[in-house]
Amino acid sequence: MTDRPHYGTTAKLLHWVIVALLAVQYPIGWLMPDIHRGQAPGAAMTFHISFGIIILVLILVRFIWRLTHPVAPESTLPAWQRLSSEAVHWMLYVLVLATTVSGWLFASFRGWTVSFLYMMPLPMLASDNAAAGKAIDGLHQAAEWSLLVLICLHVATALVHLLIYRDRIMQRMLPG
Repeated sequence: MTDRPHYGTTAKLLHWVIVALLAVQYPIGWLMPDIHRGQAPGAAMTFHISFGIIILVLILVRFIWRLTHPVAPESTLPAWQRLSSEAVHWMLYVLVLATTVSGWLFASFRGWTVSFLYMMPLPMLASDNAAAGKAIDGLHQAAEWSLLVLICLHVATALVHLLIYRDRIMQRMLPG
């Protein structure tokens, strides 16, 4: 299997769909009302969890795609930039997985019955456990903030390459 010089259409599509879903997911998560013990999750929680499941599936597909369709590191970058770029990309995968799975676990530990976009019930990963739910909620929040910081760093770096270095690195992931 040979490394390609640029990302293909599938990799770009997966990347930008995940970006769009995360851009919707964060505001839903921050703006939805708190759900207290004994309350049923409402529409915001249903959509938040459903989008999380979609993001989880897409990030797994994207991860498998990346492993089976590798792209060569940009040869014009200094070694430290190639290494840090690779590290950031792997950390993004880990944090998206941690955020989505911890959110699903949190809903499970709360004992909620949640449906996927109101179409089918989601299997819960654990049973009702208030103490575990509280611990997992803390991990979920830590993961979501860590992911947001890393996304901001990723975007800032892309903008530096686009606007300051003008080295066309960002074009590798742009449509077209």
